[in-house]
Amino acid sequence: MAGSRITVQVGERQLTLSNLEKVLYPRHGFTKGEVLDYYTRIAPVLLPHLRDRAVTFVRFPDGVGGGSFFEKDVSRHAPDWVRTACLAVGGRGQEPEIVAYPMIDDLPELVWAANLAALELHVHQWTVGPGDERRTPDRLVFDLDPGPGATVVDCSRVAERLHDVLVRDGLTPVAKTSGSKGMQLYAGVVTADGGEPSRYAKALAERLAAETPDLVVARMTKNLRPGKVFIDWSQNNPYKTTVAPYSLRGRDEPTVSAPVTWDEVRACRHVTHLRFTAGEVLRRVEEHGDLFADLERTRVPIPAIG
Repeated sequence: MAGSRITVQVGERQLTLSNLEKVLYPRHGFTKGEVLDYYTRIAPVLLPHLRDRAVTFVRFPDGVGGGSFFEKDVSRHAPDWVRTACLAVGGRGQEPEIVAYPMIDDLPELVWAANLAALELHVHQWTVGPGDERRTPDRLVFDLDPGPGATVVDCSRVAERLHDVLVRDGLTPVAKTSGSKGMQLYAGVVTADGGEPSRYAKALAERLAAETPDLVVARMTKNLRPGKVFIDWSQNNPYKTTVAPYSLRGRDEPTVSAPVTWDEVRACRHVTHLRFTAGEVLRRVEEHGDLFADLERTRVPIPAIG
């Protein structure tokens, strides 16, 4: 029934879930109940990559065809058991604003977020310490965004090149799809300087753009991007976020930002080769486990820029 509510026990918390029959992905008939089921089942591999990270929601209360909005501050409606971190946001001359970010550390908090139709979960490349202290980054990220006429196939070719350079520099790159049209590469890092990941990523992006200007661009300028892959190194800015691994995306299909193997990246020759829906990702996790786990185990200092 429209507007129906049920009360469920999730761990030690009671949650009231609403409108489970509501279709959030009309093309697939994928309901809010199925969104909740996906996030509940994916939680064992998703939560370790959210834990201690300030989360930004992208909410789709009327489904993917009904508009969306970003939500950082949840102080007005979060239950008192949802952990929040009060962090200053701003930059580039803006006055800082204190925002109560949700911290999705356990299953009840994840189910609460999914019940808000927070289909997408975005996180920073740093964690929050005691006293809501913003730690220095522990992740390096390259966001590969294909311009008009380019696809994830082109991103895969750029990813291969980035992989080889990062490995030579002593890093262990991990790849995932964006769940949309591109992909992201990460590496676990140790640094005492919050600006170091951006400087390293920018230098590497500019190097690849200089070597293959017909395929790679390191600047966001739109007229430079047709047929090329933009390596967005600026995602390492401490104020920016990227979509979390295993997060749904608000696209026509219930696609997921899915970790992938390097064999899959090298074999990609069609856009469908690196496109995965919620059900497919659950099956992949059963088969492969958490392909993103290496990121947490392989942190090393960022190499000097050559």
